Amino acid sequence: MLVEVGKVVEGKVSGITNFGAFIQLPDGKTGLVHISEIAEEYVKDINAHLKDSQIVKVKVISVDNNGKISLSIKKAMEPKPVVRSSRPMEVDWGRNSNDNLSFEERLSKFMKDSDEKMHDLKKNFESKRGGGGYRKSAQFIKI
Repeated sequence: MLVEVGKVVEGKVSGITNFGAFIQLPDGKTGLVHISEIAEEYVKDINAHLKDSQIVKVKVISVDNNGKISLSIKKAMEPKPVVRSSRPMEVDWGRNSNDNLSFEERLSKFMKDSDEKMHDLKKNFESKRGGGGYRKSAQFIKI
């Protein structure tokens, strides 16, 4: 069997390291599944996902000029179907009691609310800093 990029084959885990797992392919060649290609989620410990001599499906990602074979377990998995609605999301634009306000009035209200929130944030920040003023730490003596 010829190793082709993009092909999904079954292989046997022949070795586990801290950076990936070596997979024995049906034709006798060995490829590497990097730790980032083992599962969709973050993999801290490969041994939690793979065991020695385990049979796994892998996808051939690349074969370089030296014959090194890069494999992926997560790309060999069947893709999960993406559920999309055929209708656009409905938005309730009139959820506030501001239905009868013009754009300019709404903008003015937003700016006022925003200024009040910024003032409260600044006041809170300055109170945590100790009043926001500088204190004299030393007095100067004239000679």
